Formats: sequence, C-alpha cells, structure tokens
Amino acid sequence: MKSKVIAEVGCNHKGDMKIAKQLINIAAVYCNADVVKFQKRNNKELLSEEQYNAPHPNSANSYGNTYGEHREFLELSLEQHRELKNYCEEFGIIYSTSVWDLTSAKEIASLKPELIKIPSAMNNHYEMLGWLCDNYDGEIHVSTGMTNYNEIDELVRFFVGKGRNEDVVLYNCTSGYPVPYKDIRLKEITRLLNKYKDTVKSIGFSGHHLGTAVDIAAYTLGGEWIERHFTLDRTWKGTDHSASLEPEELKTLITNLRNVEEALRFKEEEILEIERVQREKLKYREQQ
Repeated sequence: MKSKVIAEVGCNHKGDMKIAKQLINIAAVYCNADVVKFQKRNNKELLSEEQYNAPHPNSANSYGNTYGEHREFLELSLEQHRELKNYCEEFGIIYSTSVWDLTSAKEIASLKPELIKIPSAMNNHYEMLGWLCDNYDGEIHVSTGMTNYNEIDELVRFFVGKGRNEDVVLYNCTSGYPVPYKDIRLKEITRLLNKYKDTVKSIGFSGHHLGTAVDIAAYTLGGEWIERHFTLDRTWKGTDHSASLEPEELKTLITNLRNVEEALRFKEEEILEIERVQREKLKYREQQ
C-alpha cells in the first residue's frame, strides 16, 4: 500500500498569496508531498451575526477586531484558489481544499480538484454533502473528529445511499490543537478498517499532534492517507501553527514513510539474495 501525504496549509498562509505559493513550492519540491490542501469558507454563511461580530476567543491569534474580521483576513477568493491550483499543477502536486459551507463547496467544485475534504466540524452538513455527491465527481475525504460511532455509521450509510461510498476516504481524527498522545487513539484506524474497508475507498489519519512517530504507526495500521498541518514557522500567530509541521519535519516524515513502505513486505524467497553470501560465510555447519 502506497502512503499518500497531504500537507495541510489550511489558513497557515496568513492571507498572503506569496506565503501560500512558498508553502506549495516547499511541500512539492523539498518535502515530496502528494497533496497540498487549503480551506474555503463563506464566513457570512458559516457564522451567525453574533459569532461574526464577537471577539476572537484568543486575541493573540487574531488578525482582526472581531472573529469575522479575523476569518475574512485569512480568506482567499475563488480566483486566488484557481491561481493556487494552477501553481500546484506547475510543481506536479495535487491541489485540494477543505470546504466549510455549501457556497464554498460549490465554488471549489467548479475548479474540479481531484479531491475535496470535509472537516470534522462539517461532516453532518448533509445539504452540503448531498450537493457534492450529486454534482462533484472527485474523491470526498471526510474526517471523523468530534463524531460518535452512530454518527459515523449514519455518514457512511448516507454515502452508500448516494452511490458515492467508493469515492469516500474516511479519516481517524481527534479534534484538538495540539492533541496529547493519550488522546490520539490510533487504534481507531483498526476499528474503521474492520468496519468500513469494504464499503469506502480507503482509510486515512489526520493528525494534530506533535512530532512524526505517530504518523508512521498510523500507516502501518493501515492508514493509506496521512494528513498533517504544514507551516513555515510554528511560532507564527494563528490557531493551527502550533500543531503543524515545519518543512524539515514534513520532509523527514515523508522520507520515513517511504522507507517503511518499502520495508513493509513479505519475503518473496526464503533466503534473500543479500543473505546468500552471509549464509555461506557464517551459517553454522556441523563438523564432519
């Protein structure tokens, strides 16, 4: 099973196209990731007036006087997303976006990306999911953070009913920034595989933890897709930076995944070619 790595930029570009393109370039050329993923929100649709005009819950991370202003500052237009998709194609890396509302889903689907991501917070937005099932032909990747087992069952049954379950990638995820190791609950990958591997296209892991060891374990448990937040500087202002990988870490993770992928196989012959010389030289022989 080939691992596939998503470098999730989200809003870590800080609303700056130059930084967004720099992150694409590094993810593709230096880190060798498979996908770069952004976010798209229509904030007036997503937030109530009260939420929009409220202060950011953590003023140190805010880019505006209200939460709505903060979100608008970080938001990229559809034309900017089109430009980023074209830029990804120049570097041979797949462009994708998480969509948080119906308007954003329609906008991003118009770009015809290979995959669209549904964040944990929106995996019960069935109006949006239904529109995507009916109007978007690519893969639909869905995280399961903050979602109980009955809700996951309902979600999978929905895609089956729409005839789109074979286009679905289901992710084990714990929604926290960052997530302590005890709350990652990595064996949920095994549960998802046991229950849904014959129903959905594949199972993935979306991590918000520190370090990269857990991601290797997620792959060996059967997580085909590994998604990690990606930033140029973990100390930058913003909610997601602290739970993100910097370029050297993402590069190391992908290198290690590829090495484990190569190592994780059965023998095709009982004595490998590399062992034959050593066997002849070192293997115990009873003296005649």
